[in-house]
Amino acid sequence: MIYPKIALAQSIIEILSAKGIVNIIISPGSRNAPLTIGFAQNPNFKCYSIADERCAAFFALGIAQQTKQPTAVVCTSGSALLNYYPAFAEAFYSQIPLIVISADRPQSKIDIGDGQTIRQENVFLNHSVFNANLTEEASEENDLKINQAIETAILKKGPVHINVPFEEPLYETTEELSIQPIIAKFISDNSPKTIENSEEFVSIWKKAKRKLVLVGVNEANTIEKEIIENLASDPSIVVLTETTSNLHHPNFINSIDTLITPFDDSDFEAFNPEVLITFGGMVVSKRIKAFLRKYKPEHHWHIDTLRAYDTFGALTQHFEMQPNDFFKDLLLKTSFTESDYFESINSVYKERLEKRKEYLKEITFSDFKVFEKVIESLPKNSQLQISNSSAIRYAQLIDIDESIEVFCNRGTSGIDGSTSTAIGAAVGNSKQNVFITGDIGFLYDSNALWNAYIPKNFKIILVNNGGGGIFRILPGHQEKPVFNTYFETSHHLTAEHLSKMYDFNYVKASDVKSLEDGIKEMYQNDDNPVILEVFTPTFENDKILKQYFKELV
Repeated sequence: MIYPKIALAQSIIEILSAKGIVNIIISPGSRNAPLTIGFAQNPNFKCYSIADERCAAFFALGIAQQTKQPTAVVCTSGSALLNYYPAFAEAFYSQIPLIVISADRPQSKIDIGDGQTIRQENVFLNHSVFNANLTEEASEENDLKINQAIETAILKKGPVHINVPFEEPLYETTEELSIQPIIAKFISDNSPKTIENSEEFVSIWKKAKRKLVLVGVNEANTIEKEIIENLASDPSIVVLTETTSNLHHPNFINSIDTLITPFDDSDFEAFNPEVLITFGGMVVSKRIKAFLRKYKPEHHWHIDTLRAYDTFGALTQHFEMQPNDFFKDLLLKTSFTESDYFESINSVYKERLEKRKEYLKEITFSDFKVFEKVIESLPKNSQLQISNSSAIRYAQLIDIDESIEVFCNRGTSGIDGSTSTAIGAAVGNSKQNVFITGDIGFLYDSNALWNAYIPKNFKIILVNNGGGGIFRILPGHQEKPVFNTYFETSHHLTAEHLSKMYDFNYVKASDVKSLEDGIKEMYQNDDNPVILEVFTPTFENDKILKQYFKELV
């Protein structure tokens, strides 16, 4: 075995190996050479070389998202580290374990005008669940910090930062370990929990005739079927889900905006819950957030083992437990409540769905039509990754087969690393992976394609409407030079030449017929990854979407 000669690098590599960390994403550099040498020549690790640090971190995020295990990213000193920040913040808010290991200059070289040096210690302080600022020599103190960083990433489901100063020479190797690092284990309690002081909450639950359960980003197949059936059968409960909730039942309402956008004040009054229960990550629908902030529930309970956000300004209780444990305990002590809450809301929703069906039959080629055709064509048991902005919002309006797992970077809701994350997820999961993105998000993260590990069956569906179509949907849109240049970011770029450069097969469509043909061609081709670029009418998309909500009334 070949090891770096620097003892501190040996400690990091040996501790990560002992902790079972497998996936290491390395960006080329000199200061991180001791780590690169050690990781790349150790058979316990699977190493990837991604040159662009921003892409590397989102690629790592995608792998960690799928494996549910920490993924490490390793970079050289200086500004390279700062390029990890967008993915680091996403990992924090999406509760994904990520280990950032940054090589640094020795402390004596900081702020004296030496090259490629910045103040790296605690650079992620606002979004890190642990910061390990190591000293230059291998030591018991350093070993404990490394151990604690890895364990904290696992226990707190978030990103950690290990900053490692190295002095030259950096490339020397040895065949013998010069250290025997400490391997510490932190004990965590994963035993099932029950609701503390449950009598109070049971009483509130029993009395309430309007109970709303709102599910944000949620892993597929995590909520037990018995709990799903119970929630779906109680006449006093309405369950709202989104595409990223990965939670399905015929009685659940899975297109929130389709239901509530046409509501007037009297409808909102009738819909206003006495008890709101939330679990999962961030919610996409701005309308449901606006509704619950205006019509605040008397009780808002959030279920999460780690944290609770007061999204609606009404949070009254944080249950620090798994949703399955919470509902098992609560439902065991309660029974169904007589109410017409579900029936009245569900009847409205069913009418809306019929109107949606009729509207989709009538509309011309547009973003909305593309999402209908693309989503209905997704292979069963595949994985769908969606970029942010208008793509994730259109996806909320179309039913997705329950066998398909859906993911989106909703922690910070940024467009900056959606493609890189999707590629990382395709590497971290053997399922067929399809990625739907808009043109601005795709172009912004085009270095994601500079990646030697993209599976041959990876599919990108690029909806190109000539700019940031989301801004045409939002209030304040006016057809003026300032809007077109600085908000919509109008352009005439396509993915065709990028496809050739990165050896993707390229298919394009600009109407329903060519889209249907393109979808077939895309799925028939597994020799190379494919980009299906769909050109939609810039000036019609927003009108068709806005008219949809009017037709629901």
